[in-house]
Amino acid sequence: MHGLHRRLSWRTLKYYVTPRSSPRRLSLRFLAIASILTLPLALSACAETEPAPGSARLEEMSTEDAAAKLAEAKTRSAEDPGLADRPLEEAESQVAAAEPRDPSEAPTMLEVAAQPPATTAAPSATTASSAAPGPAKGSAESPAKGPTEGPAIGPSTSPVTRPVTSPVAANPGPAARPDGVEDWGAGESADGTGQVAAAPSSPKPSTPPSSTRYRAGEDPDFAERMGWPVIGPEPLPGALLPHNRIIAYYGNPLSRRMGVLGEYDPEEMLARLDKAVAEWEEADPATPVIPALHLIAVVAQADSGTSGKYRLRMRDTLIERVAEWAETRDALVFLDVQVGMSTLEEELPRLLPFLRRPNFHLGIDPEFSMKDGSPPGKRIGTFDAADINYASALLAGWVREYDLPPKILVVHRFTRRMVTNSTEIELRPEVQVVMHMDGWGAAWLKRDSYRDYVVREPVQFPGFKIFYHHDVREAGWKLMSPADMLRLRPVPVYIQYQ
Repeated sequence: MHGLHRRLSWRTLKYYVTPRSSPRRLSLRFLAIASILTLPLALSACAETEPAPGSARLEEMSTEDAAAKLAEAKTRSAEDPGLADRPLEEAESQVAAAEPRDPSEAPTMLEVAAQPPATTAAPSATTASSAAPGPAKGSAESPAKGPTEGPAIGPSTSPVTRPVTSPVAANPGPAARPDGVEDWGAGESADGTGQVAAAPSSPKPSTPPSSTRYRAGEDPDFAERMGWPVIGPEPLPGALLPHNRIIAYYGNPLSRRMGVLGEYDPEEMLARLDKAVAEWEEADPATPVIPALHLIAVVAQADSGTSGKYRLRMRDTLIERVAEWAETRDALVFLDVQVGMSTLEEELPRLLPFLRRPNFHLGIDPEFSMKDGSPPGKRIGTFDAADINYASALLAGWVREYDLPPKILVVHRFTRRMVTNSTEIELRPEVQVVMHMDGWGAAWLKRDSYRDYVVREPVQFPGFKIFYHHDVREAGWKLMSPADMLRLRPVPVYIQYQ
């Protein structure tokens, strides 16, 4: 079409600018030329597109994804006067900045190569809150203690096959939409147009979609049509979800750039975690809050290292140090794995000595699973449902073998391609899977990402992430409060702060 447009434009130009044309005719004809030249732009602006796999993590979104997200926002604003105040300039600036990020600026790259070897043992429980984070050994691998292989991972019961949609109503949560909130949109729909669509046929009559206007990610009718809440296996004794909410501080004590867990000295960090927990208890008194420390235990690297795997394993002493901090708050510990060019099969079994503990759980980050051979930080990686099922089955085997309460498996996500074949993720009574929206940016963009990559593709439980610095890096951006997140549908049960 663009080639035809160019040919038509050239022929029209030759015809309209002949010497016989009068000034008035020339003006009218040049208006016609301008209309033809801008036709593709008008068509693209009016085209109705599926929500593109964009991301609230702006510097990691591809140019095509960012442009699609901008087009979607503009189209929605044009169709709905109620969205006229949506800050489109934020998305426009996002398009201009959506180049592959500089690894030197990546907040998830651990700079430990220049640090001297650790010489001190892990602090005791009585001194953990005042001890400064210790240095790590250079870039050499430091294998953790424990077996290299885990027990048989076959499930004791058949994994649950999840329905695509469910007639069960979404959890209404404790918060209602306040008046006077900006950028409210029409009820969400499966095609992302903002228009409420009829519910799919079901054996039970469904409630007609509400005419109430919701922002992206906050529409309970849309969440119900997508299949929330997910019908999964009955929780085993000791299961934490969905009757609790987990508030986790994320990072690594060896870097102040990777998250709040390492940004502050332990005493101040734990005091800030106490404050975050108190804020959630006040915002939603009906849901018990459990604090957690989410440690990146295998860190993706920009360099291949001695293993050639582009990942660095943390020492046992560092994990024990974080475990000591957690004990002072009766908190959970999550071990997060960024495999680089390694695999979950290679990285997870060595963590068994820690995951055998009842308060230890697991996180896996597809962003740094570089199956295409690209170094971490250059492109966004991916996990397939098969990878997630391996991790889930491994945890389930350990739960049965060591008579543990159910484990939680957190999966990071902020683009569609980060998790492929999500409908094939298997649910097991021994493992509770959290799909965690891990993007940063303006609040409206974070809600968009939550809708597109969590609500639209139900797995089991929803999670949401707040970046203390990146979420307010531009003028006009505001940090989402607990009350803001309680308006999301479904309401997230795992909240991570970085």
